Amino acid sequence: MHRHIKKLTILIVIAGVLLYLFSPQIIGQSQQTQLQTAQIQSTQTETAVSQGKVYSLTINGAISPASADYFIRGLDQAIENNADILILSLNTPGGLDKSMRLMIQAILDSPLPVVTYIAPKGARGASAGTYIIYASHIAAMAPATNLGSATPVSLGITKPQQPDTNNDNQDSDNKNSASDDDIMHQKVINDAQAYIRSLAQLRGRNEEWAVQAVSQAANLSVNEALDKKVIDLIAYNQKILIEKLHLYKVKLANKTITLQLINPEIIEVVPDWRTEVLLVITDPGFAYLLLLAGIYGLMFEFINPGSLLPGTIGVICLIVALYALNLLPINMAGLALLLVGLVLMIVEAFMPSFGILGIGGIAAFTLGSFMLMDSSLPGYQIAPALIISTALASAIAIIFMLSMVIKAKRKPLVSGDQQLINHQALAVEDFNANGRVMIRGEVWQACCDQPVKKDQKLIVKNINGLTLTVATLNNNTTEE
Repeated sequence: MHRHIKKLTILIVIAGVLLYLFSPQIIGQSQQTQLQTAQIQSTQTETAVSQGKVYSLTINGAISPASADYFIRGLDQAIENNADILILSLNTPGGLDKSMRLMIQAILDSPLPVVTYIAPKGARGASAGTYIIYASHIAAMAPATNLGSATPVSLGITKPQQPDTNNDNQDSDNKNSASDDDIMHQKVINDAQAYIRSLAQLRGRNEEWAVQAVSQAANLSVNEALDKKVIDLIAYNQKILIEKLHLYKVKLANKTITLQLINPEIIEVVPDWRTEVLLVITDPGFAYLLLLAGIYGLMFEFINPGSLLPGTIGVICLIVALYALNLLPINMAGLALLLVGLVLMIVEAFMPSFGILGIGGIAAFTLGSFMLMDSSLPGYQIAPALIISTALASAIAIIFMLSMVIKAKRKPLVSGDQQLINHQALAVEDFNANGRVMIRGEVWQACCDQPVKKDQKLIVKNINGLTLTVATLNNNTTEE
């Protein structure tokens, strides 16, 4: 039975990984990366006398631990190679506060100017992107782009509804709860307002609109952003942007420098394998599958000690999953429920309870999976289809195990002394009450309430220690 369970679960995990890897989202990202690479190769500068060195980075998607790592390492590389400027082409709906702040800290500490360029046309610098724009030394946008909506968004940090002042009998506990939620919401908003206001003061940008972007989720088009002095430049593409940056004066630390960018050398920093791996494992859906694969791998190792392969794969997957979850905004209660559900299902496999532990485990597992990600940001939710699929797969495994247990209960015994009952024995001597009989090539002591002749066929009725109680076949029906 354990072999069947092992094969079934391995097939389920492999199928889930394949479905995830070949999902439209992943395929679309791969195609988009290939398109960007082709565009970079096709826009090489003409041979000419060059002055200046420009490092170019591209972030297209949510601000995540992977994108923060990619940006910080790219900025360090530009500093080490004495670049004149770094251009970050940004198109993001927002992202994680922790990753955004790491990027902003790197920009503020940078000894070279950082240009954040909202591009290509149709892109946006929403939420976290707005903070990064405000932190950059130079802010630019392509036509038909926008920025704003910088209000912090997270599960549990939503503005509560105003209480009904006309209801005099409102429960005091509800009032206290609403008050606590309101205070928490206001603390988060105040912190975000102070943060973006300090960035606006540092770079001389529009402070009033920055506060509106946080408190009212205000947005600006590219022309409005230029008019309100939120950005510095509008450029159709990166080539035109670099031309506009030539002889541009930038305030850097305690000095002002003038950029010299005549046909500069443009170095495109492409995400390496480390960034790609970090991008994959910090995807909530993939981290979720890694966690399940790790736990099931360890379960197989406990079922079949010495197998080594399931245990090795399980430990690796579990460690990588925990690393990824540490970088993601997770709900600890959801994680606890998920783990409790998995433990109950594993216990059901070892100690069958006819579905009680299994059903409870599936319920806890499903609820914990939906609660796991503590964020409503785009790209930081586990797909409901993935959760339902894994829950159904676990339910199928539990049903399979229960059916195996029920079948095993119904089968006759195939081992032990009890299997001798109702089987034939042969008398090896004459005896009246006690004597010896042979059954399955073994000689046993036997007792019978009738006289027995040598070589007479008998049937076993009971076993008492090492003595068989037998009867003659004349009065009984045999079963083979």
